[in-house]
Amino acid sequence: MAPKAEKKPAEKKPAEEKKAEKTPKAGKKLPKESGSSGADKKKKKSKKSIETYKIYIFKVLKQVHPDIGISSKSMGIMNSFINDIFEKLAQESSRLARINKKPTITSREIQTAVRLVLPGELAKHAVSEGTKAVTKFTSS
Repeated sequence: MAPKAEKKPAEKKPAEEKKAEKTPKAGKKLPKESGSSGADKKKKKSKKSIETYKIYIFKVLKQVHPDIGISSKSMGIMNSFINDIFEKLAQESSRLARINKKPTITSREIQTAVRLVLPGELAKHAVSEGTKAVTKFTSS
């Protein structure tokens, strides 16, 4: 038998080339032809922002005692303390709004919650500071 003749591929028209080079479907990625692997390029991982009261605690500390610092462990304890008090006040004011069948928590519910949650003299100071802050906010 005689050897078969090699078949030459038919020349493609430009329209056929476009069909052959279809873009991949969403989610699929074609490997790069340059030969460089993905390990060479390092992507910078963005940190998840954690909201704390640390800067505010530090500002208040410097207002009261400018020459005194605070350790990071102590700052963590203070941050936890503020989060805990906030949670208690929010829970109590929510309960008060629900009891009074009101859909919103107003400054009145917050003030009553402060009086119920905080003890004695601390509650009086907190109410006066809160009233002062609300007055300053509404006037500006």
